[in-house]
Amino acid sequence: MNTKITFLAQVLATLWLIPSAFAQSTYRIGGLPSLNLNLKLNNDWSLNTKLESRQQFRSGEWNGKAIDQYEYLLTDLSLIAAKKIGLNSRLAGGYLVRSGEGEWFHRFIQQFVVVQKLSGFRLAHRILSDQTFSKHEKPGFRFRYRISSEIPLNGESVDEGELYLKINNEYINSLQAMEYDLEIRLTPLLGYDITESFKIETGPDYRINSFINGNTRHSIWMMLNFFIEI
Repeated sequence: MNTKITFLAQVLATLWLIPSAFAQSTYRIGGLPSLNLNLKLNNDWSLNTKLESRQQFRSGEWNGKAIDQYEYLLTDLSLIAAKKIGLNSRLAGGYLVRSGEGEWFHRFIQQFVVVQKLSGFRLAHRILSDQTFSKHEKPGFRFRYRISSEIPLNGESVDEGELYLKINNEYINSLQAMEYDLEIRLTPLLGYDITESFKIETGPDYRINSFINGNTRHSIWMMLNFFIEI
């Protein structure tokens, strides 16, 4: 099947699921800003450092009560090292530390990324696994697949001083204390390539999970991502 059609079918399937999960569900709305520092090293190695925070502005039930209250939820700091292993692929691994809910969480990350450069369109496939540990919670294990598109809004490629559209669709399988859950994420972002080494992306990050056991939870985080090449 054509790659573009496959990607579009996945996005439409996610959009179809959203309205059917509104009944008897809860939601959270907030902000999710991040700063990404990327460093290119010798021998096709690269290093990414990411600082991200999450704040909640509103929560409640669909067709029910809502609470408008600011709450700082967490801070993430991650360090990922990647090695290019092919023309359009790379292997990566790293570590993330999270401060939130009065506790520290430690996460180990392994991922494989393949990028397809098509005519006027670019797709990136990411397969990722991670393991999270903390003092007071059972270990959590996740297996994730994300497909991302990057579409230039002017011409065939994204050049300096131009806007672009990025759409991420991710499926996250998680297992903790022998309980399985599936989370689906859909993130449309508008990006601006300011200079060769600096760009910004912004847009909503929509997440839905716990719909398998009937306690559906929706999260909408407004993202503001800064990317700096060093």
